[in-house]
Amino acid sequence: MLDRLAVVQTRQTRRTKRMRRLKRWALILLGSSSVLLVPWMVVLALTLPTKTEVHNWSLAWIGLDVLMAAGCAATAVLGLRGDVRARLTASATASVAVLDAWFDITTSPLGTALVEALASAVAEAGLAAACVYLALSKGWGRIPAHPGPAAR
Repeated sequence: MLDRLAVVQTRQTRRTKRMRRLKRWALILLGSSSVLLVPWMVVLALTLPTKTEVHNWSLAWIGLDVLMAAGCAATAVLGLRGDVRARLTASATASVAVLDAWFDITTSPLGTALVEALASAVAEAGLAAACVYLALSKGWGRIPAHPGPAAR
C-alpha cells in the first residue's frame, strides 16, 4: 500500500516539475516576444501608410461587436452558474472592449465622430473595468436566482 502511494506521489512530483518547466518556458517566450515586438513596431511606424482603403470595413466592426456580445453573454452564463471559467471569458471580453475603444478613437475623424467615439470609449472602459473586476474576483460560487431570507 505504501509502495503504491510512493509511486503516485513520485508521478505527481514529476508532473508538477514538468508543469513548472513548461510554465517557465511559456513566460520566457512571452517576455522575449515583448522585446522582439519593439523593433517590429519601429518597422511598422516607418513603413505603414498613413491612409489606406479598407475592404469589409463594416464586417470587421460588426465582428468586433459580436465578439464583445458573445464574451458578455458567456461571462454572464458561466458566472451565474458559478463556473470559474467565467474569469477567462471576462478577461477576454475586457480585452475586446479595450480594442474596440482603441479602434473607435484612432479611426474617427475630428469632430462629431470623434466625440461619439470618445463617448463609446467611456462605456467600453466601464465594461472592461467590470470584466477585469470579475476576472480577478475570487469565490465563484453559484449565484441563487432568489436570495434566501438571510440575504434579504
